[in-house]
Amino acid sequence: MERGLGVGAGTGLGARLQVVLGWLLRVLLWLASTLLYFGSEQAARLLGSPCLRRLYHAWLAAVVIFGPLLQFHVNPRTIFASHGNFFNIKFVNSAWGWTCTFLGGFVLLVVFLATRRVAVTARHLSRLVVGAAVWRGAGRAFLLIEDLTGSCFEPLPQGLLLHELPDRRSCLAAGHQWRGYTVSSHTFLLTFCCLLMAEETAVFARYLAHGLPAGAPLRLVFLLNILLLGLWNFLLLCTVIYFHQYTHKVVGAAVGTFAWYLTYGSWYHQPWSPGSPGHGLFTHPQCPQSRLKHD
Repeated sequence: MERGLGVGAGTGLGARLQVVLGWLLRVLLWLASTLLYFGSEQAARLLGSPCLRRLYHAWLAAVVIFGPLLQFHVNPRTIFASHGNFFNIKFVNSAWGWTCTFLGGFVLLVVFLATRRVAVTARHLSRLVVGAAVWRGAGRAFLLIEDLTGSCFEPLPQGLLLHELPDRRSCLAAGHQWRGYTVSSHTFLLTFCCLLMAEETAVFARYLAHGLPAGAPLRLVFLLNILLLGLWNFLLLCTVIYFHQYTHKVVGAAVGTFAWYLTYGSWYHQPWSPGSPGHGLFTHPQCPQSRLKHD
């Protein structure tokens, strides 16, 4: 009899525990969903403001121009001062791949959900193809500048010995070092990615204002892009503090800004271009009351 009572009490305790755990899970899911919707709404509102985007451009310029001054006030032995740190290897060196993956998913969802047209979606995604071409072209141009301005040196205990080898290939084949004017490709790429992501994600504010489908998956992809944008800003600051010479960083950022201006600021507004972010998506009157409600 006592054994039966013990089993019954254990069963009752297990049932109550399951009820409590189920309630906690529902609370956590509600909290996560609320934060997802609230965070995406606020981030979209901020990025959708033209005034704040102009201030953001000023912020990037200030980071590159004045950021190197922070090298006198930071710890030179921090992990971010090493070329081999995790973030430099896994993120900065592959910044365009990360940007294409996250931003490509966002553009794909926004454009297709707004138009349901594959051709329009492909046209908007082609901006990332142009961006990839800009990145590859700039990288080749930077190498060409380094080749044209460089000389071959051999490291010696007493210093550097200048050699008359004519190009980088023959210099490196001889086991020497080729030194020329090196534009910071990392500063260029991070600046270009920051400007590009700010421009592409700004369209989400208009998307929400038109009451288009904005469920949890799309909002999550949007917030992941915002987190990646924040990471690029942080790594850009680390780059200008710890790596490269001052003029190399400024020139790299200037080229990245110029590339953004030629594409997003000029060409994409022409009818024979991939189109600017949001172009052709919002052809109907705004109807905020039709926006999906959050349960």
